[in-house]
Amino acid sequence: MTIEAVWPWLWAVGGLLSGSFLNVMIHRWPLMLAADLEDAEHEAHARQLTLACPRSHCPHCHAPLTVLQLIPVLSFVWLRGRCGHCRQPIAWRYPAVELLNTAWWLWCGLALPAWLAPIPLPGAMVGLPGVHNWGPSLAWSLWGSAVLALAWIDWDSTWLPDGLTQPLVWGGLVAAGLGWSGLPLPQALAGAVLGYLSLWSVATGFEWVTGQEGMGGGDFKLLAALGAWCGPMLLIPLVLMASVLGLLVGVVLRARGQLRDGRYIPFGPFLIGAAVALRLGLDRLIQTAWGVS
Repeated sequence: MTIEAVWPWLWAVGGLLSGSFLNVMIHRWPLMLAADLEDAEHEAHARQLTLACPRSHCPHCHAPLTVLQLIPVLSFVWLRGRCGHCRQPIAWRYPAVELLNTAWWLWCGLALPAWLAPIPLPGAMVGLPGVHNWGPSLAWSLWGSAVLALAWIDWDSTWLPDGLTQPLVWGGLVAAGLGWSGLPLPQALAGAVLGYLSLWSVATGFEWVTGQEGMGGGDFKLLAALGAWCGPMLLIPLVLMASVLGLLVGVVLRARGQLRDGRYIPFGPFLIGAAVALRLGLDRLIQTAWGVS
């Protein structure tokens, strides 16, 4: 079997396995960050919780999961969406995250090299025809996994963990330095700085005028990370798209009476949704419209 035949399977398996780990992060990280829980028992449990320990278990009956119950997507289908011990429903989030992450990894492994073809990139596997630029593919695959986890965590808990946003900033700068992100390093650095300062200045001005906090510091770091990967030229369309999308979703949720206490929705998922849309090709349309080659 040739490497060309194995290549798609490598990215599919990588996407499924990393998607399974993302589910652990999405579930546990907010619990680990929670500083003020309802009772001492939950607080003690949260202090003992890490991304590695204890082993995966049912959130309802806390029974440890077997290897066969941990196979991405297939275990959900085999168990018919219910815990194999207590028969409580398994959230649809688990197969959804695994499938979304796998689809992104496959796109990065198969389509992204051709998408970045006009840009000279190091990291190509010389002598292996059909296997292109593994460095950019791996970098953008990991980027997609990180922002998927951040979007889900922010939507569930309104937290954007520093443990994800800050490595994402540095990862963007390193990927640019290696030539893997498609951006020159000065543009990646400018995107990170301008991304942070733009939201920070707006939030600071809003708080100074109204005396209320309008945006958390995690959003500043997230936009800095997105700027490091997407560059400064895409920050304005990115924020505009996220704002319009967030407004539309907010109107729908308000009409259905589903807004949270305080009538707010987290901004992070919309920033990430806009960034993903730009990475999937919308940025080329914007650059064409602006006359940027």
